[in-house]
Amino acid sequence: MGREFVELFNDWANYYDATVSGKDQEYAEVFRGYDDILKDVASKALSPVVEFGVGTGNLTAELLKQGKKVYAIEPSKTMREKAAEKLPQTVSIEDGDFLSFSEPSDQVQSIVSTYAFHHLTDVEKEEAVAHYGKLLDKGGKIVFADTVFENDDAYRATIEQAKKHTFLNLANDLKTEYYTTIRVLTDIFEKHGFEVEYQRFNHFVWVMEATKQ
Repeated sequence: MGREFVELFNDWANYYDATVSGKDQEYAEVFRGYDDILKDVASKALSPVVEFGVGTGNLTAELLKQGKKVYAIEPSKTMREKAAEKLPQTVSIEDGDFLSFSEPSDQVQSIVSTYAFHHLTDVEKEEAVAHYGKLLDKGGKIVFADTVFENDDAYRATIEQAKKHTFLNLANDLKTEYYTTIRVLTDIFEKHGFEVEYQRFNHFVWVMEATKQ
């Protein structure tokens, strides 16, 4: 992943948890049902798990609570420090990202992430999924929760709605980050040997569960 967003996350680390708890009205819908989204991703994951974009460690904590072994990967130094404060010392959080990371010695059973896959372009998303397809055995899973749109019209309409509510930061995020559609993601997963199902949690976020065939 081009690390153009890492500086932003270094800054965001200090108030990320306040944002996900719904205190920021502009992003309240994006994070509506946040705890349920984390629980759903964690429950679908098979151990051992590689988690990308650990952030402040909220999904990691849920995975550990559910008894899963986690290899945690996060490109932002400040986020890694925040996560280390919250997580048990037995969890080591490595520097890396979706495309560049140290592979665990264990045979990984699933790859998980929340609110991060949109930092990759569609080309990079396919590169990542192709690589994970080689890492995972049959029955292995990719479980990602992220903002995805049903189609291009839904994407454009959401930007217009954000502007109408004067949610200008949100509108700008939607325009500048690499949000994609269900059709594009389905094509990528199927091309690399996965069968994928989607479950919607709010206007923005879907959990995608892709199983290696």
